[in-house]
This record gives sequence, C-alpha cells and structure tokens, in this order.
Amino acid sequence: MDNIYILGFDVGGTKCAVILGNANSDNNKIIERIAFPTNVERGWKAIVDEMLLVADNILKKYNLTNDDLNAIGISCGGPLDSKKGLIMCPPNLPDWDNVPIVEIFEEHFGVKTNLQNDANACAVAEWKYGAGKGTQNCIFLTFGTGMGAGLILDGRLYSGTNDMAGEVGHIRLEDDGPVGYGKAGSFEGFCSGGGIARLAKIMIENSDIPSVLKNTNEEITAKSVAVAMADGDELAIKIYEKCAEKLAAGLSILIDILNPEVIVIGSIYARNTDFFDSHILPIIEKEALSLSGAVCKIRPAQLGEQIGDYAALGLAEL
Repeated sequence: MDNIYILGFDVGGTKCAVILGNANSDNNKIIERIAFPTNVERGWKAIVDEMLLVADNILKKYNLTNDDLNAIGISCGGPLDSKKGLIMCPPNLPDWDNVPIVEIFEEHFGVKTNLQNDANACAVAEWKYGAGKGTQNCIFLTFGTGMGAGLILDGRLYSGTNDMAGEVGHIRLEDDGPVGYGKAGSFEGFCSGGGIARLAKIMIENSDIPSVLKNTNEEITAKSVAVAMADGDELAIKIYEKCAEKLAAGLSILIDILNPEVIVIGSIYARNTDFFDSHILPIIEKEALSLSGAVCKIRPAQLGEQIGDYAALGLAEL
C-alpha cells in the first residue's frame, strides 16, 4: 500500500515541533521530526513562518510536494477556536491574539487542517496509538502541571460548544483546599504538580509528623514530595494519599457521568501507577456506580515523551 503522508505541528511556548508521518503505518508512524525553540519574543508571524519553512524542507528532503499530503494536525495550548481555526492568545504565546493559523496552513499546503488544544490532541493520540486504542469511549487526563482532560465519546473527539469541554480541573471537590484553576479545593488543586506542592505546604504547616520536608531550604515540589515518599517519609506518603483520595473522587464523578471504557492518565499518575492504583481502585469501587465502574479501566498513558508528536499527527487523521 502506498504511503499516505500527514504533517503534524506541536506549538508550545518553549518549543515547536514539525512532524512528517505515515498514516498507513502503526509501527513507523513518525518519518521525520524537527523541533526548534519558539522564542516567543519574536512574535507569532516569525514563528509560523519558521514552522512553514521547516515543513517545506522536510517535504523536500523526502522528494514530496504539497500534492503528496493528505492532511495536517496542529496541537496548541488554549484558548482557541477549533471551528474557526483561531489561536486566541494562550498564556505561553502572549501575542497570538486570534491568529488564523488554519487558514494560513490551508492556503500554504492546500490540504485540510485540524486545530485542537493540547489536552484534546493528547486524548486523540492515546486513543489512536496508545493506552486507549480500540475503545469507543476514552478519557485522557493530563495530571501534570495542571489537570485537563480530552474526551473521546462514541468514537469521536468531543470538544464542546466552544472548545471548553474537558475542563475537569475546575470541578470543586472540597469547600476549601489548595488552589488550582483559580478555585480552592478544585480537582486541579489536589491533583496537579502545582496542586500537590500547595497541598504539601498546607499539610506541613498543620502536621506534627516529623518529615524531611520540614527540614529543607529547597522549594517543595510534587517531585520532592514523591522522592521523600519513595524514601518512606510518613508525611510525604500522607500527602500523596490525600492526592490519591481526591483523584479517586474525581475519577468516580467522570465514570458516573460519562461511562467510559478507559481513563488514561499521564505524567504524575504514570510515574507512580502502583501507588495510586492501590489507593484509588478501592475508593472507585465504593464511590462509582457499580455497572459503570465494572467496565472502566484506569491505565497510565503509553506514549511518554512522544505524546506531543503523536497528538499532532493524530489530529491529521481525525
């Protein structure tokens, strides 16, 4: 079978990547990948021009033209308007105010271009190529710097009325607690890198348990708490147990409302799967509706550091 070529663009505040992919291959999906520093201070037009130039050079390297392309996917942090193809000034791209990136790319390459926020794009990647492959109803949770979600429902990406579907980090789980997504006691407040750090500071101040976390001049982070937990620090373990308790509460809500086959979780969960599973699975069994919980698997994300590349390519294959 002849190759079907697709292009993916992963747009970030630190770096951008351009990926040439083969839509016919499961094993050798990525043919070529080139990344470069974004350098946001130079403005959006210079960055877009470099993405186009890099893509043109990749196609030339493989003796391809725009006529050989089937589709393009662009993954970028929100806010954005996927229907109008606009990037709407994400926090890490300060001057990208209503940039018509889909129109620019479709005019340059002459093929259909799909723009989605990075959480939605990562959900597509794990659904097509990773831990959610073969399912019809799949939720992807970032559980990294923040707590965002991408929703695959009935075999389709669901982005909502104005691309705001999946903002699960804003769900309030407690009346008070660490702040995440601008809300105290939110899902993101308890279950994100920044949230765990803030939770740790609260628990350190209010606990009499001896801990290495109380005797350090270094900044408390989710990673430093995880290291202390791995060394058997009792307070660090309690901090992550509290995080796991709230993760289970959030997952139970999603299971009850959306009835997924699988919830794929990245970053912090993926690095501590055994610990989290030992705490969250009994809570989910108790809290979620039994018929819904029985058909839902909780799995770590599989694509690791390549998820951004596969996310962009996955959008080209929607």
